Amino acid sequence: MKLCVIPARGGSKRIPKKNIRDFCGKPIIAYSIEAAIVSGCFDKVIVSTDDEEIAAVARRFGAELPFIRPKELADDYTGTNDVVKHAIRWFQEQNENISLVCCVYATAPFIQSSYLKAGYEKLISSGKSFVFSVTSFPFPIQRAIRINVNDEVEAIWPENIMKRSQDLEEAYHDAGQFYWGQTEAFLNDEIVFSRVSCPVVLPRHLVQDIDTMEDWHRAELMFQAWKQESQDLL
Repeated sequence: MKLCVIPARGGSKRIPKKNIRDFCGKPIIAYSIEAAIVSGCFDKVIVSTDDEEIAAVARRFGAELPFIRPKELADDYTGTNDVVKHAIRWFQEQNENISLVCCVYATAPFIQSSYLKAGYEKLISSGKSFVFSVTSFPFPIQRAIRINVNDEVEAIWPENIMKRSQDLEEAYHDAGQFYWGQTEAFLNDEIVFSRVSCPVVLPRHLVQDIDTMEDWHRAELMFQAWKQESQDLL
């Protein structure tokens, strides 16, 4: 069985009810659920939550809620991998054989079913432990600066400051959308950000981390512009 796990605990502090807050017309978690279902990659799309309100919203948009996540796995210190492992083991206890798992974040409104499919195909063809979404930094990280305690600017890597952008290696970061993996790789706590993984590279306009209200408003503006451009091309 190919399983999609969408972690969505209650109790978000910086953005109240973050996982079910309205984002451009529907609860933000709905985008992740719908993309997973439309992709056709999964036998089950489940939401792992400790919150009954989140559970009700998730069911309304087509996700399954086979269990309510234990409270000890729903605090500020619980890692994503612990949530995924709990879901895998729950199904194994029901005598379900889990072949592949994909963790999809609940606050990923730009997620596309086509990239989920690409991730699945790459996981199969590569034989790697994980495949996850990344995007490129818009500015060379090698020319990053810091502001010191005296309110002065310093180059973090002074040797790179005078180099041309095109002479510096392009760098990427986690796009925070999805993480395909072999079941045993999740259970064995293999390190995702290592050579056991392959990337699916996303365009920067489809990536926005959402941790603060400023992030949220920026994401909505990006989303609206993207949707308008898509309509104009039709």
